[in-house]
Amino acid sequence: MENDLHAPKPQATCHVPVMFQEVLAWLSPRPGQIIVDGTLGGGGHADALLHRVLPGGKILALDRDPDAISRARLRFASFAVHLIQGNFRDLPEILDQLGWECVDGILLDLGMSSDQLSDSSRGFSFFSDGLLDMRFNPQEGEPAWRLVNRLNERALADVIHELGEERFARRIARAIVESRRFQEIKSARELARIIHRVVPRPRFKGIDSATRTFQALRIAVNDELAALQSGLQRFPEIVRPGGRVVVISFHSLEDRIVKEAFRTDPRYSPLTKKPVTPSEQEVASNPRSRSAKLRAAMRT
Repeated sequence: MENDLHAPKPQATCHVPVMFQEVLAWLSPRPGQIIVDGTLGGGGHADALLHRVLPGGKILALDRDPDAISRARLRFASFAVHLIQGNFRDLPEILDQLGWECVDGILLDLGMSSDQLSDSSRGFSFFSDGLLDMRFNPQEGEPAWRLVNRLNERALADVIHELGEERFARRIARAIVESRRFQEIKSARELARIIHRVVPRPRFKGIDSATRTFQALRIAVNDELAALQSGLQRFPEIVRPGGRVVVISFHSLEDRIVKEAFRTDPRYSPLTKKPVTPSEQEVASNPRSRSAKLRAAMRT
């Protein structure tokens, strides 16, 4: 574990941007505009958007993960991309600090990136022997391993059921509590083994039986749903009338929040009646895109 924790950080991204062409079509960036990429990740979307807003435009790219910002500083060293480590829910304050009044569009590509998943010291992968951390910003909040060892059985089951929509949540929580009586659960691999012992593996090829639990813990640790709700409520304050907000989600709870915000907030006019999904070709070439759903709205 010690070696994992001190492994050098990757210098190049391995993240493939999802629904690349669909993002450009629905966000419709034009020269001279200011566009926000609120979830920078590997920078693929930001790079494509930058080439659409030049000349005269600029990109504000945010990410909670300091590693994502470090990689992007190399990639965008000579371009009109403003990089800030921060949470998209704080965009109004960030614009105030920059002295910018408003923007023409905002993109959110929710969830974790392939870079985070491939970093064994972060604990996002079931196969990681590094600490079960799961924080987007390692300096902020409570790591997942502490959450797993602190919550009582009922509270743990509620987190797994409500945020992961896992029907075996009670069984998993019971197994975790039983296991930690003998030793604290510290690594992602340890937690995955516990889950695999009590949850039947899919009969046919599908998602791993630990997926929903890991997803629930990641969402809880990073307070992702509250950040999304807050961001969507505040974005109309800073998006110009006619500007667009595009959100790619990978989880039914996220998609529900986006759909409700676009439908009920009079400051939004939905552009997508139903969520846009990736093409068969994209899913074949990038299987992680299979659960992606894109929704777009215009600022009224």
